[in-house]
Amino acid sequence: MTKNEHPTRSAEIVAAEWSDLFNLGDDLIDSAMLRAAYAEPRLRELFPKVSHGALYFSRCIHYPRTMDVGTLLRRAGGGFMVHRRSDGSILGEPETVEEAVALIVANLPAGCGPAIDGSAEDL
Repeated sequence: MTKNEHPTRSAEIVAAEWSDLFNLGDDLIDSAMLRAAYAEPRLRELFPKVSHGALYFSRCIHYPRTMDVGTLLRRAGGGFMVHRRSDGSILGEPETVEEAVALIVANLPAGCGPAIDGSAEDL
């Protein structure tokens, strides 16, 4: 599968994952990060994941997932950090979550669209 053969299914899975994340509470992820990312239409259509307080995005819903979209983390001293796992680049360390989200969007891979019903190998 090289194209998103089931876009409705993908969109439903992505929406369900966002919903699950919003139900986690602030113990696992800063809800302000979730709200800011979800408010951005281009990020809202990507598959979100949370680990160790970081918010990750993938262009696919199955493993292996993509690592070429910025990851959002809260810095211990205040503010945020955005990095890209695919190449280890630090994209920036903005002070506000809105600036961090804008930085992720500004660095989306070319042709980035809704998460596909497939893996990174299918892109």
